Amino acid sequence: MMKMASNKQTSYVFVPGKNWKLSLAEVAAFLETRKCQFKIADLSKSFFTLTVEEALEPSLIGDLGGIIKIGWVMSRLSSETVVNAFLYAKKQAQEETEEEVSADYVADEAFKASSKKCVFGVSLYFEGRQFLRHAKEMQRFMGNYFKGELASRGVKARFMGFPRNRKLPQLTHVEVLKKGLIEKSAEILFCVGREQTYVAKTIAVHNPFEFQKRDVERPVQRKIFSIPPRLAKIMANLSSCAPGKVLLDPFCGVGTILQEAMLTKAQVIGIDINPWCVKASYTNLAWLKDEYKIEDRRYTVLLGDSRRLTDKVDVDSVDCIATEPDLGPALRHLPTESYARGIAGKLKPLYGSFLEGAYRVLKGGGKLVITSPYIRTRSGTFVTLSIEEEAERIGFSSSCPIERRFFVNETSLTEDLANMSSFVDIEERHKIGREIHVLQK
Repeated sequence: MMKMASNKQTSYVFVPGKNWKLSLAEVAAFLETRKCQFKIADLSKSFFTLTVEEALEPSLIGDLGGIIKIGWVMSRLSSETVVNAFLYAKKQAQEETEEEVSADYVADEAFKASSKKCVFGVSLYFEGRQFLRHAKEMQRFMGNYFKGELASRGVKARFMGFPRNRKLPQLTHVEVLKKGLIEKSAEILFCVGREQTYVAKTIAVHNPFEFQKRDVERPVQRKIFSIPPRLAKIMANLSSCAPGKVLLDPFCGVGTILQEAMLTKAQVIGIDINPWCVKASYTNLAWLKDEYKIEDRRYTVLLGDSRRLTDKVDVDSVDCIATEPDLGPALRHLPTESYARGIAGKLKPLYGSFLEGAYRVLKGGGKLVITSPYIRTRSGTFVTLSIEEEAERIGFSSSCPIERRFFVNETSLTEDLANMSSFVDIEERHKIGREIHVLQK
């Protein structure tokens, strides 16, 4: 869990997963729920920079599903200087870049290991495509600079390279974990934004092996219809799930969302109409308690129909709901648009009945995070199950996790983000993706 230290106005770089808007929404919801004062200082698809009133613990990354790396910002310089140094090869700008980096004692902060030998890496993240041609050159420049700094301190350093077919000079989170670069403070993030460039030390990386364990190593699995643990974590955070709160998943399946919510120290309630799923959830949650030594966590899994929630759950009794109802059949081929609309039409009554009950069992101000199908068709269009109109009729309002007040500077992009209450999650290979809606009572 997140802990606070006493440093004021500390800056961090967050490297998101593939769905950067969803990742940003999760971070904003997570910090806001825990009353952490923050501002979004820089923003792009490859990284965003946050300033916080009090320092964050590296363990924060374990509480997030959509963040790949977190770096503590040691130094910053003008991106105009970086453009001149690398895109236009101006020697004076290159010297200024070196001076700015060493002026804030970056080398001293980044490499604190006492060993006389060191393996380190430099990963580049940037906003504009104009840097793509020069990215490897920039990475080598920074790597050679730090290698020289270490040599002047009597440290024999080896600079990690990349496979030739790698498009971007970035270490993966798995590489950082396997090389132990976090423990050695030995990965530098060079992040070029619109106006500012940030030099950061990686303090935490996403551990895919933990999420994998909670997926394929739990006793009961259901591969085709089960939500990925990382997405389950994101949805729990979007719902403002936090220690001591009661989270409900009325379509709990094998308990994936319940698992991730339990790890946040929430009390969880699951409901499923399938007796096999109820038993599977109980088995998986019991395994989680034992595996993660969380014997104090409380959970209940009930057999029931989520179209009649109040038969099982008291009115105004739960703090948040995160759930994935039926998304439709598994498709072997891309459907026609009319067939896709037929899928959506068959699911609409289920969603409508559920929303009625969800509104009743939620406490005032409580959030509902729910997925609906996002169906790719043969013609390249997408068919969705638009639930906002029905939700608003019942009494819900759309909730936008990335609030306008979070941004240091307002742009057309920040305006769009501040109005987003749903997020699409679909990969190229998927025939049916998810639209994730955030609603509030």
